[in-house]
Amino acid sequence: MTRLLEVIACSVADAVDAEKGGAGRLEIVRDLRRGGLTPPLELVAEIKQVVALPLRVMLRESDGFETSGADEIDRLCAAAAEFASLGVDGFVLGFLKDGEVDVETTQRVIACAPHVRATFHHAFENAPDKLSALTAIKRLPQVDRVLSSGGAGDMESRLQKLSHYAKAVSPELTILAGGGVDADAIVQIGRETNIREFHVGRAARAGFEVDGHVQASLVSELVKKLQEF
Repeated sequence: MTRLLEVIACSVADAVDAEKGGAGRLEIVRDLRRGGLTPPLELVAEIKQVVALPLRVMLRESDGFETSGADEIDRLCAAAAEFASLGVDGFVLGFLKDGEVDVETTQRVIACAPHVRATFHHAFENAPDKLSALTAIKRLPQVDRVLSSGGAGDMESRLQKLSHYAKAVSPELTILAGGGVDADAIVQIGRETNIREFHVGRAARAGFEVDGHVQASLVSELVKKLQEF
């Protein structure tokens, strides 16, 4: 399986530096401090013009992982259609209802762009029953990845869960390891599981701060870690 580093980008400069550093894919968001929200269409269009990397775009209109009602869902649907018109690689989204994967809402949104793939993001971590959640996500034919940090606990516990998730969803889905992943975690996860795709935010940013800008040198160092397993 191809090793890949996905980097969160909030600006054109982030995207350019991520590409220079060797990132294999970008996740485009705004308001990273709030966990990432739907970015402006104009930002995604500009990034699409200046980098050659696959782009996955966040579809999330509010804090939390439940939608507030019909108006919010309509905005998500409109955004999905607009981003699809730009030729993006995929979406990043995930909705819960009463602690379970909201299959209906998630499917409704991605169905507005039926040829675009999607990552089910860290809403997965908030589902109490992870295996039930994975089974539900498998019912979403456009979803091909699930983002997970392995949840709470020490690294050994997280590794066990990540490995379990990867086996549970294979071959239909790919587990994308993310959520506080740094250089050391990439190597540990890569050596002890079959996971080969990694998602980073702060680890690629100046000062390792959520508000820092992506640095090509940091991305390059993380990409080198992919060769250590």
